[in-house]
Parts: sequence; C-alpha cells; structure tokens
Amino acid sequence: MTRDCDAPAASGPDPSAPSALPAPPALSAPSARAVQVAPAGQLYPRYPGYTPRRDGGLAAYETVLARAGFTPVAGIDEAGRGACAGPLVVAAVVLEPASIRRMPGLADSKLLSPQAREDAYAEVLRRAVDWHVVVIGSDQIDATGLHVCNVSGMRRAFAGLRTKPGYVLTDGFPVRGLGTPALAVWKGDRVTASVAAASVLAKVSRDRMMRDLHERYPQYGFDRHKGYVTDEHVRALEQHGPCPVHRYSFVNVVAAAGPSDRAAVSAVAAPAALAAPAASAALGAGAGAGAAEAIEALVASGLSPAGASGQDERRMDS
Repeated sequence: MTRDCDAPAASGPDPSAPSALPAPPALSAPSARAVQVAPAGQLYPRYPGYTPRRDGGLAAYETVLARAGFTPVAGIDEAGRGACAGPLVVAAVVLEPASIRRMPGLADSKLLSPQAREDAYAEVLRRAVDWHVVVIGSDQIDATGLHVCNVSGMRRAFAGLRTKPGYVLTDGFPVRGLGTPALAVWKGDRVTASVAAASVLAKVSRDRMMRDLHERYPQYGFDRHKGYVTDEHVRALEQHGPCPVHRYSFVNVVAAAGPSDRAAVSAVAAPAALAAPAASAALGAGAGAGAAEAIEALVASGLSPAGASGQDERRMDS
C-alpha cells in the first residue's frame, strides 16, 4: 500500500516545531493564617498576638503567655544579694493578668518609696493567686556561696507554691530544674508584673527583718542601709567589727574582722561547707535530721541568727 502524499500527516509531534511547555500551576493566594517570614537579620518569625507590646505595661508578658495557654504565670526575684549583712530573701508570686490591672501601684521595689512598697506589699498579698518566701541566712551564704544560695532559694520558693504555674519568669538569669517552662528577663522587675510583685515581697520582708536586727545591733544602723555597703556601714564595721549577721564571705567584712573572729569562722564554716547542700535540701523538704543539725550548729555558734530550721520560709497560710 502506498501513502497518499496529499493526505494529512498522522497526528504526532512535529520534530521541527518547538516543544510545548506545560502551563505553570496557578499561584494560590497566601493563607490568612500563614506565619510571617522572618526578615533578614531576624532569627525567628514574629507571631502576631504572641509578642509582648512595648506599650503593654507590666502586664504585657503575662497577657501574652495567658493568650498562648501558659497560665498562671509565676515571677521569682530576690532581695539582699549585694548586702554584706543580713539574709538573702527570695520570693515567688503567682498573678493573673486580670488582677495585675487592679494594682496600679505595682512597680520594681527599688523604684518605690518605703511607704509605697508597703502599700504594694499589702496589695500583692491580697490579689496574688499564690506566693512563697524563702529566707537564707548569712551562715548558709558563707558556707555555699552567694550565687548557689540564690539559685537554690529560687528553686525552693518555686517548689513552695501550692499552685502549679504554667510558666515562670525570673529576673536576670535562668534557673534550671524548675520542671516548668521558664524565661529569664533582663530587668524583669521593671518590665513584668509577676517579677515586680516578687521583688516587692522579697524587699519588704527583708527590710522588716533588718529593722528587727537593728534592735539587736543598733550600732550598725541596719534600719537605714539594710546591710548594704554604704559609707555609714563601712565606718561602723571599722569601729565595731562584724556582728553575727555579717557575711564573712565578703572581703570588707573579713578585713574588718579580728584574728579571733576569722579563726572562729574558719573552724565552723569548713565542716558546714560539706554539709550545706544536704542541709539546704533538708530545710526545703523538712527531712534529714543530720543536715538540719549542721545549720543549727552554725546558728548556735553565734555566726548568724537567720536560717534556722523552721524559720526560713513563709507560706500562704503563715
């Protein structure tokens, strides 16, 4: 059979014709719920509604965390870290965003006048969901170190809460081992209500203790400088030497101590340093007679009246 030259060619691709490309798929409109792409230089995308607003006030962090499902929020802060006399006081406070708006006088304790702090203290106790305060004596600070006591106190203050927070905000540095999502906020007592409330509780509690210590040791002026290193305090140390509530782990206190005081401190603090971690756990859990006796020995030696078993924590029902 011969093929008719006038007949149309069989259907098929023409090798001399350019090949046809498939049409590109239609671009769908972006979803309204799509996550925003992080611009250059930004490591993480910003999630609308879950970023604290700068004009949100002290309740900004708590509001955002509550919106994300992390509620209630606990704040932890301390007072007395830089003092060379008296205890270290750590407080944990749980607040709800709604109650924060009813506390217009709440602010960083260091920015408030003494009377304003007292008023804020009463308001926090009235509106807080939960709170817990831990007092760490100068004997424990000398035995284990200031930072160790600070972190340990924050853990104990958090563990003392009867409410289970959904999130924890700490001031300045992170605290591991809390078992709850947490964030360390720089200058947290000035930007978050929960940390500000904790700073008020810690500061007012410690100031009251220092006023009580002034009744026992009036020559140092604890009611005025609260144990911090001021010119008045330095002059009193040079004139009278350290008293039982001074921290001998501070250079200025050791320099003002006589040879006999230094020997007494070394004799008692050396074995206490070995027992201090167990003692701290015993005080927090209420168990371990041997560890508690180590702290009682320091108290009985006259080095510090603070930190004795049964006198270092205040709970909601106290």
